[in-house]
Amino acid sequence: MNQTLRLIIANPELHAGWLNSLSFMENAGARKISACEDECMTGIIQLKHAAEEHRHAFYLKKQIGKLDVSGFQFYEEASMLAGKASKQYLHRLDIQVCRYLKSEFQLSGQELKYAAYLFVTYAIEVRADALYPIYQEELSAAQSKVMVKSIILEEEGHLEEMISQLNDFHPDWESYANEVLMMEDKLFSDWLVAIVKDVESKTKNVESIA
Repeated sequence: MNQTLRLIIANPELHAGWLNSLSFMENAGARKISACEDECMTGIIQLKHAAEEHRHAFYLKKQIGKLDVSGFQFYEEASMLAGKASKQYLHRLDIQVCRYLKSEFQLSGQELKYAAYLFVTYAIEVRADALYPIYQEELSAAQSKVMVKSIILEEEGHLEEMISQLNDFHPDWESYANEVLMMEDKLFSDWLVAIVKDVESKTKNVESIA
């Protein structure tokens, strides 16, 4: 992961694509959280999460402006690293978790949506707590103008809030969460492989042009 991030950060076009991919996934997460809201029974924590994920998406998109690049205004697949995989990652996790929770708890409708929100968001926060510090470490080492320290602090708070909500959801939530984490780990590994392949391909193309 660190070596790939070094290659990405060293190349403004790759770095912009990476930031755009992260921004897309933060935005997709925010939209999924909002889609799980109940008309009446939506609490302040769920609203806070949706708002902060949208802000993360905006913040990451704004970071692209610190790079000398153009063409990253939107979320076209070509403007992202591993565009197709980046767009499918969270959607696939959501589908897998919904199927799992429906089978385990016999949930449907709004109850299933809320349970999926809890477990999917928990898995994503665990991943964010691992990924963003590594990214910031490499940004600092490269003396990059791009920073994600503010996101790291908020993601740590999100994880604590998700654990609190999951404790209220089920006394044995951790055993179910471990299954969800394994699903996410497989999807993340697939996404990372796609990122590495895309970086290698684009780096070779630049070298051949040079």
